[in-house]
Amino acid sequence: MNYLGIPTNLGIKFNHEYNFCIEEVKYIVTSNISMNPSYDEILKAHSMRGDDIKKTPLIYSHVFSEITDSEVYLKAEFRQRTGSFKIRGAYYKIKSLSDEEKKHGVVAASAGNHAQGMAFASSLEKISCTIVMPKNASPAKVAATRGYGANVILEGVNYDESFAKAKEIAKETGVTMIHAFDDPQIIAAQGVIGLEILDDLPDVDEIYLPIGGGGLAAGTLIAIKQKNPNIKVVGVQSKSFPSMYESVKQGSLTTSGGERTIADGISVKTPGQLTFNIINKLIDEIVLVDDVEITKAMFLLMERMKFVVEPAGAASLAYLISKKPSTGKKIVVILAGGNVDMYLLGQIVDKGLAAMGRLLKLSILLPDRPGAFKEIVDEITLANANIVEVVHDRLSSNINAGSAGVTLSLETQGKEQADMLIEALKKKNIQFTLLT
Repeated sequence: MNYLGIPTNLGIKFNHEYNFCIEEVKYIVTSNISMNPSYDEILKAHSMRGDDIKKTPLIYSHVFSEITDSEVYLKAEFRQRTGSFKIRGAYYKIKSLSDEEKKHGVVAASAGNHAQGMAFASSLEKISCTIVMPKNASPAKVAATRGYGANVILEGVNYDESFAKAKEIAKETGVTMIHAFDDPQIIAAQGVIGLEILDDLPDVDEIYLPIGGGGLAAGTLIAIKQKNPNIKVVGVQSKSFPSMYESVKQGSLTTSGGERTIADGISVKTPGQLTFNIINKLIDEIVLVDDVEITKAMFLLMERMKFVVEPAGAASLAYLISKKPSTGKKIVVILAGGNVDMYLLGQIVDKGLAAMGRLLKLSILLPDRPGAFKEIVDEITLANANIVEVVHDRLSSNINAGSAGVTLSLETQGKEQADMLIEALKKKNIQFTLLT
């Protein structure tokens, strides 16, 4: 059995460069065999998970199947303990530590989900746990991590800077450093998700999953490609942090990204070397999504499925519904986590409504006289729109004397109704600026 866990008795032909093929899928075996997770390791992680790690449900979605003209199933990892798939890797890694390592405690870096998984798993084993998180990490994720008993240090503005601090702490104190994704046992435990998918839907055609550092993708790929190399696996990254996308494109580990994104869970500038090695060999495709597409996916999940999923967790669905890449296929989308900040959630609702044409925000300049505003209200009434908020302004420097500025937030039934209202205002020669 090779390092990817693929038995050597499957008719695989090796040559002197260690290249081999299974049907049309090509793999290149690296020399660092001992450091790579195997399929057997995934099976071991599966057997050791106990009652604390759930087998999350695979849920058929009529609405997303209709949108994409395919058969879509949602792997609900956001329902996992601590709200994310990350608990799988943290739990198995902590369980696998030696007594001496447990005695010294652990340290890790995380934007939030690995942090909570580590804190929870450490509490089960009653070992000390220090987590370094970015200063701009979600307050909800910071509070939850502390709630599980971890010592939280806020350092850096992104995962990479927090990771550097965690390494420094490990070197100075002798505690065990637990990588969020570039660790064989972490990867193996995430690969159990692949086993669960095949158990519930053995004839799946395609799987879409988010990629940050690559632990989820690497583990799932090993599990899936071991059982059926013909299943297409597509990784989805944020356009703001396309590090694995660029690494695979360049053929070597590449640092990329750094722009602001709501998908903090996959905002990794440099992916793992181990995860890159696996993903580079096994992935069928890596694609990119932006925050607008992610916002729409989160909104639809909330409105149509009653699922609260965080931005990174919804990234793979965002690509599927915005690009509709496959029709007539059985598709599994991994919803990786649900730890979303409540303040962000409110913005997602507003932006989702605006993106779908169901929330209009207009800035209108009116003559400051009785009845002027009534004309606007009459047009809104005729369009059957609802006024959500009114802000009246006479004092701003850009508003001339004798005029009044009014900002209106309007709820409509959809883009068609919103467009009709806009056209009606134009015909009345009403001066306005469309803010959303």
